[in-house]
Amino acid sequence: MSTFIPVLRRGTVAVVAVVAVAAAAFLCPAAYAFDVTSADLRDHGTLSARQVLNGFGCTGGDTSPQLAWSDPPAGTQSFAVTIYDPDAPTGSGWWHWVVHDIPADVRSLPAGAGAGKGGTLPPGARHGRNDFGTFAFGGACPPAGDKPHRYVVTVTALKVAHLPLPAEPSGAMVGFMVNANRLGSATLTVTYGR
Repeated sequence: MSTFIPVLRRGTVAVVAVVAVAAAAFLCPAAYAFDVTSADLRDHGTLSARQVLNGFGCTGGDTSPQLAWSDPPAGTQSFAVTIYDPDAPTGSGWWHWVVHDIPADVRSLPAGAGAGKGGTLPPGARHGRNDFGTFAFGGACPPAGDKPHRYVVTVTALKVAHLPLPAEPSGAMVGFMVNANRLGSATLTVTYGR
């Protein structure tokens, strides 16, 4: 590269730089950010006892939070919702809730929608397997004495109506397909420790 640049005139270098930046922006478009809110969670707040697991030494309501979102990107065909703890001492984090194929016209999930077969997911929406091994919401329960863990709640707008997944996908498999079909996302992050 050092032998090539001196041959170019100053104006040519500027044009090449502008074209390179434009090409990068075209090939890697920025993801569209939209809004997510919750009656149960406050961004950068503390998780309530209602979203804490009832098991593994924790005593909580084990109830998925109410979520609502607005202004998704044009072309959204479905949504996915995940709750993930990147601080879990596993080497790979912990998937607490994984839902996909939420229809494009849906803009909210009520509290308790993640109760597995007793939940109130919209028609067509499907649970992926969480890291407790169930197809439902699993509440927070970080190890006692750990610094408070982060729980990242993400609503992702997808460019497909249905993710190409097996019948009982893991959280990681759903996460892979969500990222491969992502138009944009909205997040809330809350913390919890004990």
